[in-house]
This record gives sequence, structure tokens and C-alpha cells, in this order.
Amino acid sequence: MDTPRRNNVTVTGNPTGPVVVLAHGFGCDQNMWRLTVPALVDTHRVVLFDYVGSGRSDPSAFSEDRYSSLDGYAQDVVEVCEALDLRDAVFVGHSVSAMIGVLAAGRAPERIGSLVMVAPSPRYLDDEGYRGGFSSEDIDELLASLEANYLGWSAAMAPVIMGNAERPELGEELTNSFCATDPDMAHVFARTTFLSDSREDLKTVTVPTLILECVQDAIAPREVGAFVHAAIPGSRLVTLDATGHCPHLSAPEATNEAITRFLADLR
Repeated sequence: MDTPRRNNVTVTGNPTGPVVVLAHGFGCDQNMWRLTVPALVDTHRVVLFDYVGSGRSDPSAFSEDRYSSLDGYAQDVVEVCEALDLRDAVFVGHSVSAMIGVLAAGRAPERIGSLVMVAPSPRYLDDEGYRGGFSSEDIDELLASLEANYLGWSAAMAPVIMGNAERPELGEELTNSFCATDPDMAHVFARTTFLSDSREDLKTVTVPTLILECVQDAIAPREVGAFVHAAIPGSRLVTLDATGHCPHLSAPEATNEAITRFLADLR
């Protein structure tokens, strides 16, 4: 299958500049980066895409077997990079995409030369000596609710994930994004996301890495940011003056400033 069509790949920006790949999180699509793209296009070639099952990707390419593991999504990333013959790209991943980027960089180190992790979490479940933010009961309830009534779950959870209750339009946008996703495909991505454990994979990261966390985030508490930072030698941790799990939408200026500063230091 034609990978750019399968993943609805979009390329914009400076055709001779360094490459930045922007990867969305669960229930989202590439449109979620629309406030970040303008900060990059003058200096960088910007690649956006939708994971299979999200946005305007080709739904016929969906395979529950493939996408029941983060490895399947990482293979999407690698195949997009191969199709465009990207070299030494900066991979910017939001939420679960941060961990997908770690896996993709391990598979194709010549394609991905640095990482930006926006509100990452290597494991959502609490564990002994580790706070991911959710108990096993929380995750069981979340997945059961999602699978029983996806639209109702989306309407209830999207505002919690987004935060910023004083700006309800942000929660509404995320709700609409969730609701535009095919429920059956969303069930698979949700289970893959919330039951994943990528803590050991962090130890494989050797490329320059920026970690962006928010002051308050219901999905990835600050203990998670500290854990990721400690696990990746030489990584840079920036705490944004922002709340919620989607700072590229709720606090785009601060998010873009941190990303562009990191990109400038790479050059």
C-alpha cells in the first residue's frame, strides 16, 4: 500500500530545512498541530501524518493484530520516514506518540536523530515505586466505559484530558476529535495505549531528547516527567506554564518556544 496515502501524509515548510515530524496522540489527528506548524515552517521541513485508524488515514489498512501493540504504530512511523527518505529527523510526539517515537528511533536510527516528547508517559498504571497516575481499577473502568459507550466516554473524558475548564472550547475540540474516530479502531488504540509499559525502552534512547511536561496534567503527572528525564541520560526537561495534557493546543506559545529553542540548539 502507498504509505503516504495510507497515513494521509502532509509535507509543508522549508523544503531545504531540517526535518521535523509531528505525531499526534490517541483520539487525535494531525490537525492538532495546527498552532505549532506556523512556528516551524520558515526554518524546517514539516511532516505530518495520521496513524492508521485516526484522522483521514485509510481505514482499510487497519489491522487489530498490528495495532494491538505500540510496535505497530512505530512501524507506521518508520514506513512514513522510509517513504519520504527522511534522515536525521526530529520526531515530536504527543502523549503516547512520545513512546512510539522511542520505538521508531530504535528501529530506524538513521531516520530519527532526536526526540521531543510532549506530555509523555511510559506507563499509565501505577506500579511499585512508580506513579503513572492510574490504578488498575481506574484503567479497567476507563476501558470498560470506553468500550460500552465510546461517544459518551469521549464527551466525559475529553474535557478532563484537556483540562482548562475555563476554556470549554478546548475540551469541545478534543471531544469532537475523539468522536470522529471509528469506535472499534479507537478501542484498540486505547487499550494499546493505557496498558502499555515502555519504561525499559527509555533506556535505549541515545539521541538528544526534549521532554515537555505541564504544571498540572491529569494523564501524565509531574512524577512521570521526572521519571522519563532520569531514564534518558542527557535529556532536557522543561516544565511549561500550562495545565492539561495538550499544551500544544492550550499553551501553544510556550510549547512552540520550547520546541524551537531545542531545534536551534541542534543546528
